[in-house]
This record gives sequence, C-alpha cells and structure tokens, in this order.
Amino acid sequence: MIEIRAMTEADAPWIVEMMRVFYASPAVFTNGSDEIFQNDVAACIGNSPYAEGFCFEVDGVLAGYGMIAKSFSTEFGKPCIWIEDIYLLPEYRGRGVGSRFIQTLVRDHPESILRLEVERENERALAVYQKNGMTELPYLEMILK
Repeated sequence: MIEIRAMTEADAPWIVEMMRVFYASPAVFTNGSDEIFQNDVAACIGNSPYAEGFCFEVDGVLAGYGMIAKSFSTEFGKPCIWIEDIYLLPEYRGRGVGSRFIQTLVRDHPESILRLEVERENERALAVYQKNGMTELPYLEMILK
C-alpha cells in the first residue's frame, strides 16, 4: 500500500539522509549541503507559505520523499506548484509511488499548474512524468547566485 503524507519533524533525519544521496546523484545539478538540506526540511515542516514536504510510505516503510514550492505563473495566469524533489529509495522505484505523488498534487491543487526539472538522461523519471500527462517546455533555465 502506498501512502503520501505530510513530512513531520520525526522524519527529518531520514529525509536529510535521502537528500544527501539524491543531491550527490546525476539527477541533480548541484550537490547541496547539510545546511541547505536542514533549511529545506525546516521550511517543509514549518509554516512556510512557499514549501511543503511529503513522505512516501510503502507498506508502512518510509520509501522516499517529495518537496514542492508554491508560486504564481504569470505565463499561465494561475498558481504554480514546482515539484522540487522526488526521491525514492532504489528498492521502491517502479512501484507507482511517483505517479501517486503527482496524482495527489493534481487532486489537492486543481487550480495550479505543475512544473519540474528533470535531467534528460533520467529516462525512468521522464517516462513517469510523461505517463502522468506532463510535457516538455523548450526553456533554457538560468540562475544568479
């Protein structure tokens, strides 16, 4: 059984450990840091109007996490949910957890568009997103730090 639930303070150590693995993988451009991971988790479990965190449980076992950021898209004229992180422990991949997370977001935020970034080489993730109706946008993303 798959359960998508709100992230709690008790989950923080496990989520930070998963973030270390995720951010060290080829799926993410930057490596992050423990300070960033702690800040992200704190925002997700706190009262931030911008961030929300989720835990993915499979048969009662913590199998992964997701984080979203909330904004408004002037391009689409409606609220925007950025899927910032989706991470699953390897042994839980391919079981429909990612699809369930996307479906949960669509159900809970019907007025919003969903956006995310994915590495082109991450074919498995691309297949999940496409299966759930997501399409590619032809943008080059830029950043100023």
